Amino acid sequence: MEQLTFYRDTWIEIDLDSIYNNVKNICKHVPENTEVIAVVKANGYGHGALQVAEEALTAGASSLAVAFMDEALALRHRGITAPILVLGITRPQDVDLAVSHDITLTACSAEWLHAAKQHKKTKRPVCLHVKLDTGMGRIGIREMGELKEFISCLDEGIFDVEGVYTHFATADELDTSYFEEQYQTFRTMLAWIEAEGIQPRKVHCANSATLLRFKDKLFNAVRSGIIMYGLTPSVEMNSLIPIEKKPAFSLHSRIAHIKKISKGDTVGYGATYQAEAEEWIGTIPIGYADGWLRKLQDFSVLVNGKRVPVVGRICMDQCMIRLTEKVPVGTLVTLIGKQGDTEVSAEEVASYLETINYEVVCLFSSRVPRVYIQKGAVVEIVNHLAP
Repeated sequence: MEQLTFYRDTWIEIDLDSIYNNVKNICKHVPENTEVIAVVKANGYGHGALQVAEEALTAGASSLAVAFMDEALALRHRGITAPILVLGITRPQDVDLAVSHDITLTACSAEWLHAAKQHKKTKRPVCLHVKLDTGMGRIGIREMGELKEFISCLDEGIFDVEGVYTHFATADELDTSYFEEQYQTFRTMLAWIEAEGIQPRKVHCANSATLLRFKDKLFNAVRSGIIMYGLTPSVEMNSLIPIEKKPAFSLHSRIAHIKKISKGDTVGYGATYQAEAEEWIGTIPIGYADGWLRKLQDFSVLVNGKRVPVVGRICMDQCMIRLTEKVPVGTLVTLIGKQGDTEVSAEEVASYLETINYEVVCLFSSRVPRVYIQKGAVVEIVNHLAP
């Protein structure tokens, strides 16, 4: 890795070919003429929003979705011209900023529309997607009375209702009863909207789990999130993925120091690990400040294709591993990813942490460089600590 422009041997690799192929397979899977909205919020689930957005659009996605205005603006400032939908609530005083950058906003209450009208000064209408709460209990219009009040505030020329959408709470679970309930509620609410004279051009209810499992319940757009990154929406769905996908994310470090310790010697804060015999201990430059959490003590990583345990408490910037033999300083350590035929997956890390793979890939801080690989070669390095 001599060509890399960072000076601590810890980095994340993002395989752009995997992103591209995953999106291609999603586009092939959904019905013809179904728009694929690539969800690149949270810095592209830790993979890099700009790089993932470019790859997804090249592979066939037609628009993007983010969580809030700042994420949308960051993409616009870096040259992305494709449509962008903000999934969260935007401050009403920022609607003109959205209009000036061709950013589509989510609207979910009459109060928001009233406030937005007070702040809007530009002549062009605000492009909106209406969020319906069919049972997620988060944001969205839930009752017919709310919807009628909302529609009464939709002054022509001020707002353009391009889309309507909802979000399922349990689409990734084997029990589909609540999903079916939400789906029927969404259809009922769509009928309400149409009865009020609103004809949205885009209708979407499908997250990754829904687009994979329920092709007969898709509308004319889908939101591709976790599956685009080659990760499964839930453990329950591991055997239910109908498309080929490959994880794009891997995490690596190198052994910075090695020493032999004797029986009875301890390792790390609190002296929580004690050697039972002579052992080789390697130190690697990654810790909980990077996203490699303290709870991963005793978890396994890969050295020379073999699993070795993390020993002692994980420090802020470093952690220690117990080696099966002496190896050279600089030896590659894979914390997430493959070495030969052996793999440590993000799902395995998530299981150990008692969480989900979404959280695992989002954990890693900006001080860990991202190295982008395409066709086996490094095409870009993002190091936020570079001068």
